[in-house]
Amino acid sequence: MPNPDPPLATTPDHIEQTLHSVAQLRADHHGRAPWMQRMLDRVTGHMASTRCLAIVTGVVIAWITVNLTIDVQGGVPFDPPPFVWLASAMALVAFYVVLLIFAAQKREDQLAQHRELLIMELAIVSEQKIAKIIQLLEEARRDNPMIKNRSDAEAEAMAQPADPQTVLGAITEAHAAAPAGSA
Repeated sequence: MPNPDPPLATTPDHIEQTLHSVAQLRADHHGRAPWMQRMLDRVTGHMASTRCLAIVTGVVIAWITVNLTIDVQGGVPFDPPPFVWLASAMALVAFYVVLLIFAAQKREDQLAQHRELLIMELAIVSEQKIAKIIQLLEEARRDNPMIKNRSDAEAEAMAQPADPQTVLGAITEAHAAAPAGSA
């Protein structure tokens, strides 16, 4: 009986290298983080879990329930309605959560900026390589006696590597000239 499952495709080496490089970039970024930043990342990760949400919800419900139960039984609740101490505690926790989020976001923004610069550098290098390939193809076409020699203005223009500053200037001008509200 033949095997109905097709063989698993192996990932080509160049893709494995790319995946490894991207993983290494992230690992290096997090490895260079000071211990305090790594601790903040762990705390923020735990606070973003459903378990933390359930614990906070349980504490709030228990706080309110205990205070209302004490009040109904005629005792003096430690935080009677409208639960000023609970509101103050929640405000303080919210303040710290905001600080944690800002700290974590700052670190992630640095990683995003590194990625953005890497992508831009690779795009510029790729554009230069493509221009060189077009130059070589045009040379091969001109040198080949079996191909009719003709002028291709578009290929000649594409064979010239773009100047990043010129491209940036053109993009800036195009965005400045665009009507407000259009993207």
